[in-house]
Amino acid sequence: MEPVVGAPDPGLDGLRVVRAELTESMSALELALAAPAPGRQAAWAERVNVALAELSADFGRHVAVTEGSDGLHEALVEAAPRLSSPVRRLTNEHAAITGSIGDLLARTSPPVAADEVGAIRELGTALLVRLARHRQHGADLIYEAYQVDLGGET
Repeated sequence: MEPVVGAPDPGLDGLRVVRAELTESMSALELALAAPAPGRQAAWAERVNVALAELSADFGRHVAVTEGSDGLHEALVEAAPRLSSPVRRLTNEHAAITGSIGDLLARTSPPVAADEVGAIRELGTALLVRLARHRQHGADLIYEAYQVDLGGET
Protein backbone atom coordinates (compact mmCIF):
# COMPACT_ATOMS: atom_id res chain seq x y z
CA MET A 1 0.00 0.00 0.00
CA GLU A 2 1.06 3.54 -0.65
CA PRO A 3 2.02 5.65 2.36
CA VAL A 4 -0.39 8.42 3.32
CA VAL A 5 2.29 11.09 3.03
CA GLY A 6 5.61 11.16 1.24
CA ALA A 7 7.49 12.48 4.29
CA PRO A 8 6.89 11.49 7.89
CA ASP A 9 4.47 13.60 9.89
CA PRO A 10 6.33 15.95 12.23
CA GLY A 11 4.10 14.72 15.08
CA LEU A 12 5.90 11.38 14.95
CA ASP A 13 8.86 12.82 16.88
CA GLY A 14 6.53 13.62 19.77
CA LEU A 15 5.02 10.16 19.52
CA ARG A 16 8.49 8.61 19.73
CA VAL A 17 9.18 10.51 22.96
CA VAL A 18 5.86 9.44 24.49
CA ARG A 19 6.49 5.87 23.33
CA ALA A 20 9.90 5.83 25.05
CA GLU A 21 8.38 7.13 28.29
CA LEU A 22 5.65 4.50 28.10
CA THR A 23 8.28 1.79 27.60
CA GLU A 24 10.10 2.95 30.73
CA SER A 25 6.96 3.00 32.85
CA MET A 26 5.95 -0.45 31.58
CA SER A 27 9.36 -1.76 32.64
CA ALA A 28 9.00 -0.14 36.06
CA LEU A 29 5.62 -1.83 36.53
CA GLU A 30 7.03 -5.19 35.46
CA LEU A 31 9.84 -4.88 38.02
CA ALA A 32 7.45 -3.77 40.75
CA LEU A 33 5.10 -6.69 40.10
CA ALA A 34 8.01 -9.16 40.17
CA ALA A 35 9.39 -7.88 43.48
CA PRO A 36 8.96 -10.18 46.49
CA ALA A 37 5.74 -9.58 48.43
CA PRO A 38 5.55 -12.12 51.29
CA GLY A 39 5.59 -10.34 54.62
CA ARG A 40 5.91 -6.96 52.93
CA GLN A 41 2.74 -6.60 50.89
CA ALA A 42 2.24 -2.97 51.99
CA ALA A 43 5.66 -1.93 50.61
CA TRP A 44 5.15 -4.13 47.55
CA ALA A 45 1.73 -2.61 46.85
CA GLU A 46 3.08 0.91 47.31
CA ARG A 47 5.84 0.26 44.76
CA VAL A 48 3.32 -1.21 42.31
CA ASN A 49 0.98 1.74 42.91
CA VAL A 50 3.75 4.27 42.22
CA ALA A 51 4.67 2.43 39.00
CA LEU A 52 1.00 2.38 37.98
CA ALA A 53 0.64 6.11 38.65
CA GLU A 54 3.61 6.80 36.36
CA LEU A 55 2.20 4.44 33.75
CA SER A 56 -1.17 6.17 33.99
CA ALA A 57 0.40 9.58 33.38
CA ASP A 58 2.49 8.31 30.46
CA PHE A 59 -0.46 6.50 28.91
CA GLY A 60 -2.56 9.64 29.32
CA ARG A 61 0.05 11.58 27.35
CA HIS A 62 -0.01 8.84 24.69
CA VAL A 63 -3.78 9.14 24.39
CA ALA A 64 -3.53 12.95 24.17
CA VAL A 65 -0.94 12.76 21.37
CA THR A 66 -2.97 10.28 19.37
CA GLU A 67 -6.58 11.27 20.13
CA GLY A 68 -6.29 14.93 21.11
CA SER A 69 -7.25 17.84 18.92
CA ASP A 70 -4.92 17.78 15.94
CA GLY A 71 -3.87 14.33 17.13
CA LEU A 72 -2.25 11.70 15.02
CA HIS A 73 -5.39 9.57 14.66
CA GLU A 74 -7.44 12.45 13.28
CA ALA A 75 -4.72 13.32 10.78
CA LEU A 76 -4.45 9.70 9.65
CA VAL A 77 -8.19 9.28 9.08
CA GLU A 78 -8.44 12.60 7.24
CA ALA A 79 -5.56 11.70 4.96
CA ALA A 80 -6.48 8.04 4.51
CA PRO A 81 -10.05 7.05 5.40
CA ARG A 82 -9.05 3.40 4.78
CA LEU A 83 -7.22 3.58 8.13
CA SER A 84 -10.35 4.45 10.10
CA SER A 85 -10.94 0.86 11.26
CA PRO A 86 -7.48 0.33 12.81
CA VAL A 87 -7.64 3.83 14.32
CA ARG A 88 -11.02 3.00 15.87
CA ARG A 89 -9.58 -0.25 17.28
CA LEU A 90 -6.68 1.65 18.87
CA THR A 91 -9.06 4.22 20.33
CA ASN A 92 -11.18 1.43 21.84
CA GLU A 93 -8.03 -0.12 23.28
CA HIS A 94 -7.23 3.23 24.92
CA ALA A 95 -10.48 3.11 26.88
CA ALA A 96 -9.98 -0.50 27.97
CA ILE A 97 -6.35 0.06 29.01
CA THR A 98 -7.22 3.23 30.92
CA GLY A 99 -9.91 1.26 32.77
CA SER A 100 -7.47 -1.53 33.63
CA ILE A 101 -4.92 0.95 34.96
CA GLY A 102 -7.60 2.62 37.10
CA ASP A 103 -8.74 -0.73 38.49
CA LEU A 104 -5.19 -1.69 39.43
CA LEU A 105 -4.55 1.70 41.03
CA ALA A 106 -7.60 1.14 43.23
CA ARG A 107 -6.54 -2.41 44.09
CA THR A 108 -3.05 -1.31 45.13
CA SER A 109 -4.24 1.46 47.42
CA PRO A 110 -3.78 0.60 51.10
CA PRO A 111 -4.53 -1.69 52.69
CA VAL A 112 -3.61 -4.63 50.47
CA ALA A 113 -4.07 -8.08 51.96
CA ALA A 114 -1.54 -10.84 51.32
CA ASP A 115 -4.16 -12.89 49.46
CA GLU A 116 -4.69 -10.05 46.95
CA VAL A 117 -1.10 -10.01 45.68
CA GLY A 118 -1.60 -12.92 43.26
CA ALA A 119 -4.67 -11.35 41.66
CA ILE A 120 -2.93 -7.99 41.35
CA ARG A 121 0.06 -9.66 39.69
CA GLU A 122 -2.22 -11.49 37.24
CA LEU A 123 -4.08 -8.31 36.34
CA GLY A 124 -0.84 -6.32 36.10
CA THR A 125 0.73 -8.90 33.83
CA ALA A 126 -2.39 -8.96 31.65
CA LEU A 127 -2.20 -5.15 31.45
CA LEU A 128 1.44 -5.30 30.33
CA VAL A 129 0.55 -7.83 27.62
CA ARG A 130 -2.34 -5.64 26.47
CA LEU A 131 -0.04 -2.60 26.36
CA ALA A 132 2.61 -4.50 24.37
CA ARG A 133 0.01 -5.58 21.81
CA HIS A 134 -1.39 -2.05 21.65
CA ARG A 135 2.08 -0.69 20.92
CA GLN A 136 2.51 -3.29 18.18
CA HIS A 137 -0.82 -2.35 16.60
CA GLY A 138 0.13 1.34 16.74
CA ALA A 139 3.54 0.72 15.20
CA ASP A 140 1.91 -1.28 12.40
CA LEU A 141 -0.53 1.57 11.73
CA ILE A 142 2.25 4.17 11.60
CA TYR A 143 4.28 1.98 9.28
CA GLU A 144 1.31 1.40 6.99
CA ALA A 145 0.59 5.13 6.87
CA TYR A 146 4.07 6.62 6.67
CA GLN A 147 6.45 3.70 5.97
CA VAL A 148 8.26 4.76 9.15
CA ASP A 149 9.48 2.34 11.79
CA LEU A 150 8.99 3.86 15.25
CA GLY A 151 11.53 1.37 16.56
CA GLY A 152 11.08 -1.31 19.18
CA GLU A 153 13.59 0.26 21.59
CA THR A 154 12.00 3.70 21.83
